[in-house]
Amino acid sequence: MKLTVNGVNHEVDVEEDMPLLWVLRDELGYKGVKYGCGVAACGSCTVHVDGVAVRSCQTFVGDVEGAEVTTIEGLGQPDALHAVQAAWISHQVAQCGYCQSGQIMQAASLLAGTPAPTDAEIDEAMAGNLCRCGTYPRIRAAIHTAAKSLQEG
Repeated sequence: MKLTVNGVNHEVDVEEDMPLLWVLRDELGYKGVKYGCGVAACGSCTVHVDGVAVRSCQTFVGDVEGAEVTTIEGLGQPDALHAVQAAWISHQVAQCGYCQSGQIMQAASLLAGTPAPTDAEIDEAMAGNLCRCGTYPRIRAAIHTAAKSLQEG
């Protein structure tokens, strides 16, 4: 099966019904995508498939063949952070950090479709991403900062 992850073509020999999460982590070595609950309830495993946020624990690899998969490793680079990543650092969002790659991927997807979200739109879009540390106010503030940064270009 052929996959494109972060712009790199890969060929993997796995069953089509294997969760994308395990292909990314165990077969391809992308450790930024996290296993949280396994039932798409926490958002830790969020990646983009053709720009749309999906829960990789409940997405079969066979369903994404031919699509562009983006993980946190492909969103930005240390010398060229995505606006959401830069805002996360600026607002010191992360505490334990476990959920943050999923939070960032969900936020980036939100901003791609809603460039200037309201608090209510942020809360709705981010509701499926849980943070044990309760950094929700900082997450919302960081999303607003990233939105402004993306609008200013």
